[in-house]
Amino acid sequence: MQFIKEIILKDLDLGVFELKTYETIDSTNDECKRISSAKDVLVITADKQTKGKGRKGKTWQSPKGNISLSVAFADREFGVPVSIATGILVTKSLSKVLNNDSVGLKWPNDLIFKGKKIGGILVEKEVYAKFTKTIVGIGINLELEHKESWWGDLQDFQQENLRDHLINKILLNFEQFLKNGLPDWQNLWDQYCIHNQKKISVVKNQLTFEGKYFGIDHDGALLLENQHKKIIPFSSGEVSIKGIYNS
Repeated sequence: MQFIKEIILKDLDLGVFELKTYETIDSTNDECKRISSAKDVLVITADKQTKGKGRKGKTWQSPKGNISLSVAFADREFGVPVSIATGILVTKSLSKVLNNDSVGLKWPNDLIFKGKKIGGILVEKEVYAKFTKTIVGIGINLELEHKESWWGDLQDFQQENLRDHLINKILLNFEQFLKNGLPDWQNLWDQYCIHNQKKISVVKNQLTFEGKYFGIDHDGALLLENQHKKIIPFSSGEVSIKGIYNS
């Protein structure tokens, strides 16, 4: 499936964004590490990834026709974790383009639709002598032929050039984020979070903690209220919510 650059770049500041598209690549995040750009923001997207990555080194399936997208920029501080902000920006983009508000977020960065995981986000940082590059990887399943029971896609939404329009909206939202930050991010997260007030378990360092989800703090850490009403923050960990994935 060919990309239509005119759609992807529509209304973006081309003095800021550089776009490179590939038919096949090992990893869009890795390509952002390998190359530099004279512009402030480098965007890499590919029709297929052969070595797509998820969190903690997990493999991310990236067959042809889906969204494999990376956005890279240097030396910026936002007052919000980039992974949390990206989840919000992508969810807003999907809601707008699909005209559907059913996409939600599972902490820290899973995209959920109809009880299935349809996408994820991987943020990496590369430290150089004079600057630090932030690389934001975004994977979204538009249509998967083979799926695990908890995987979903967006094949119900038949739109011409859907992928190009979604990438464009994501980049437009990123442009605003890079300019203005995301001042209302905690309220936006609460709006999109699918496990508000639900019982959850968090696995960290081979220990399991159970309790009620109690929101996120100003650093984006997950807050869990245990059976003793104590609030425990988690900056990392694997979250499980019973019954969240439809079989």
